[in-house]
Amino acid sequence: MNHIPKKSLGQNFLKSEGALNNIIDAADPKEGEVILEIGPGLGALTKKLVESGATVVAVEKDDSLYSHLSEEYATDIKKGTLSLINGDILEFDPENLKKWTKKGDYKLVANIPYNITGAIIEKFLSADFQPKQMVLLVQKEVAERIVAKNKKTGGAGKGSILSIAVKAYGNPSYIGTVKAGSFVPAPKVDSAIISINGISRSHFKTKHHEEVFFQVMKAGFAQKRKMLAGNLKNILEPSIVESAMKTVGLAPTARAEDVGIDMWLAMANVVYTSQYESDERS
Repeated sequence: MNHIPKKSLGQNFLKSEGALNNIIDAADPKEGEVILEIGPGLGALTKKLVESGATVVAVEKDDSLYSHLSEEYATDIKKGTLSLINGDILEFDPENLKKWTKKGDYKLVANIPYNITGAIIEKFLSADFQPKQMVLLVQKEVAERIVAKNKKTGGAGKGSILSIAVKAYGNPSYIGTVKAGSFVPAPKVDSAIISINGISRSHFKTKHHEEVFFQVMKAGFAQKRKMLAGNLKNILEPSIVESAMKTVGLAPTARAEDVGIDMWLAMANVVYTSQYESDERS
């Protein structure tokens, strides 16, 4: 197909057979499993996913690519092993996947556009119907930020809201680097494959508890130059902030980037218990 990649849709098509195989190895698709693929493009990854025996649901926004894939994979579509959806993944409701799932779960496997990486990850991790695993090809810098862990503090480092959010739901790992030349057209930076395993809401007692966690975490990062305690006092009573930080052993001078996922969860639990849990029981 003679397709001109559209910069507005972040189209960089993966041509590396080695990288494609690494994605498949990380996802380990099995016969009967449901795989959601975002932006199948020219279908290189789609082909391998379908060949695995999995049931693939692919969402493609580009009308011309959707038409191409509809013709290229007409046999698989007819057999029901591939379902193509012409639409925007950010408007797609994960609940729709339940019509394909027999076990009640699915995996998300995709080479996603750089410009909506955070939005996609947040959308599916926070969805009521979460994937059990996500294997994503993303910008290398973003991948490193997501899996990063400060050896001394357990914090995720500068700009780590996404990293902490991912770790609240699952266990991210860095699978491998994919050089810029592996794509057509080649982006300006390298990419990387990450896998987020064990996705669940096991850290949260209720939906409200989950909301409190993100309110606390985002408030902590609101002004990066300020100390964590000062940021948290913008939304919480000073006594609660002090109690939360004392519980996890954080110094008053600590900053948000120094705080690891376990500490964020523990602090949010203190806030939730002190402010909300008693009210919800009454």
